[in-house]
Amino acid sequence: MSNTCDYCRSDAKRLTQEEAEHELKSLNGWSLIDENPEKLMLQRQFPFPDFASALHFTNQVGEFAEQVGHHPDLYTAWGNVTVVWYTHKIKGVQVGDFLCAKETDRIYSQG
Repeated sequence: MSNTCDYCRSDAKRLTQEEAEHELKSLNGWSLIDENPEKLMLQRQFPFPDFASALHFTNQVGEFAEQVGHHPDLYTAWGNVTVVWYTHKIKGVQVGDFLCAKETDRIYSQG
């Protein structure tokens, strides 16, 4: 991943539902949600044994997001963290969101 935000450009190609579903096949545990018919988002909930572990993961994802300049929505609760990737400027998902989801999975797998 680059250190600049190539992912949230206003001219990034927003994926169609079909294209996003195709990209989704490369991920485990993620789902596409649609806040409205034109706004797809990529979401996954990660389980944790306690709040401290969930918070640690949240901070790691936050550090990654700062490095690449592309920021997810994060919801941290006791026992889980929900991560939502999408590109605000295009009001949908694009390839970079899927790359960020893969990195989020890598962070989770390293504990």
